[in-house]
Amino acid sequence: MKKLILLSVAALAIISCNKETPTAEKIKTAYIDTSKLLEENNEAKDIEEKYKVKSEEMGRELRAEASKFQSEAASFQQNAMAKGQAWAQAKGAELQKREQELGIKQQAMMQTLQQESGKEMDSLVKRIKDYIKDYGKKNGYDYIYGTGDAATVLYAKDAYDITAAISKELNDKYKGSEKKEEPKAEEKK
Repeated sequence: MKKLILLSVAALAIISCNKETPTAEKIKTAYIDTSKLLEENNEAKDIEEKYKVKSEEMGRELRAEASKFQSEAASFQQNAMAKGQAWAQAKGAELQKREQELGIKQQAMMQTLQQESGKEMDSLVKRIKDYIKDYGKKNGYDYIYGTGDAATVLYAKDAYDITAAISKELNDKYKGSEKKEEPKAEEKK
């Protein structure tokens, strides 16, 4: 009886050892240079350009107000002596208040632009991560590592770099979505 139990335990041990466990040679890995991926991403470039244009437009408005303020400040200095100290104090306080308002307005514009562009970039990064996850599953990868700003790989052979393939597919997919949106814009005209 003891021999039978011992034999069955040994058989179970042998069977469980024969289960295939992935070895280093069987694991499929790759890495992506995340910085390069974002630099080459057409959608990211479009987002940057969009907010650059918005920033320039808002900057023009602010520069016009600042120019008007500077001309008033220059005329204030000329009129201060002629109109007296009481007028100078009142006008100086008014100019100081407007200067603060301009500064607050500038900060608010900058903050708005940063928040809006941050949301769009965060959304893009999430879509890219989801795409990489699907790409990894579809192509049978066990691991895909990221390098770049937040490096998680200290060394990798160049043969494992799939940045170019992912970048090309993402840009092709983005081009395809742009083409789908264009007819809608024309219909509205």
